[in-house]
Amino acid sequence: MLPRSNPDPDALLVGRVWRPGIGPAIVTLRDDEVVDITSPGTPTMRDLLEHEELPLHLPDMKGETICTLADLTAASVETAGEDDLHLLAPLDLQAVKASGVTFAESMVERVIEEQAAGDPDRAEAIRKKVQAVIGDSLSGIEPGSDKALEVKRVLQAEGLWSPYLEVGIGPYAEVFTKCQPMASVGWGAAVGLHPISTWNNPEPEIVLAVNSRGRAVGATLGNDVNLRDVEGRSALLLGKAKDNNASCAIGPFVRLFDDRYTMANVEAAELSLTVQGEDGFALIGHSSMTKISRRPMDILRQTIGRHHQYPDGFFLFLGTLFAPVQDRDTPGQGFTHKMGDVVTIREEGLGELRNIVRLSTEAPEWSFGTGALMRNLAGRNLL
Repeated sequence: MLPRSNPDPDALLVGRVWRPGIGPAIVTLRDDEVVDITSPGTPTMRDLLEHEELPLHLPDMKGETICTLADLTAASVETAGEDDLHLLAPLDLQAVKASGVTFAESMVERVIEEQAAGDPDRAEAIRKKVQAVIGDSLSGIEPGSDKALEVKRVLQAEGLWSPYLEVGIGPYAEVFTKCQPMASVGWGAAVGLHPISTWNNPEPEIVLAVNSRGRAVGATLGNDVNLRDVEGRSALLLGKAKDNNASCAIGPFVRLFDDRYTMANVEAAELSLTVQGEDGFALIGHSSMTKISRRPMDILRQTIGRHHQYPDGFFLFLGTLFAPVQDRDTPGQGFTHKMGDVVTIREEGLGELRNIVRLSTEAPEWSFGTGALMRNLAGRNLL
């Protein structure tokens, strides 16, 4: 299946591809052709997204057709070698940031993880207790509002207050570093789970592409892999739970904002997720951006400003409504991944992101960092 479903021929799409014997290339799609637009003026995705009025200039940028989209998709498989043609995550020098607990309705599952101390055997009983206290009080709640403060007082009285509730309905968003630049994987690659985790799940999200001036210039799809047991033991284990080899997938392409596709489309997006296991298990999930508690631009403004600069820009995961409770094996233990699961995230305007689940110790090691990129570009006379 192509990396984008229901393709819009007028969508402005940019991404990154590994070209055999050459290295990473900045590409755009023109009809069904993948066109390399890398140049001394735009050697990196960071430089491309810094262009003023990029949507106006992208169609006129000169480039070299390297293959069809179908050929690129067929080549972008888990078994592709490091110098084979394949899709890369559509970012390079940008930081990779993620916002957590941005959907108050799914925030309950984070509280359950913490109350259960990462033990899935305790999750169902705690879920019933928490839901009995919270009820529908989180529906339509605005973080930092008077209503949110009242919910906070009730939960504190019940002994259920936690760091997740603080960032879920308090005034300040949780924004953390998901991984280093270029450590995320692209369409078709393996996503990795730390081998210490036995309770985990995918997280289907929209990811904003933001330039150094704090302007959101486009959007793409992401899988912010979640280790529920590790983070559930302590919020201070967030780094161990989130930043591991291949623990972040982004792609397939960035869709640039223009007159046809805007932030309003992001805020109205409906994401679907399927997990197909080698054991025959199938999970279907959904995340509606219409139910996000924090507006994307509010999260963006809390990330960049006078208090924090990103000279190379950043990609920002916006969070997810999805929190699976469907039992996979043992009743009451809910869902967890098994090796070989195929995860597919779809959204009408952004296409499809597909990856296969492996241990982070079995996924290919990340070795092409910033130093390697600079040497590669210099050797190609692009710097």
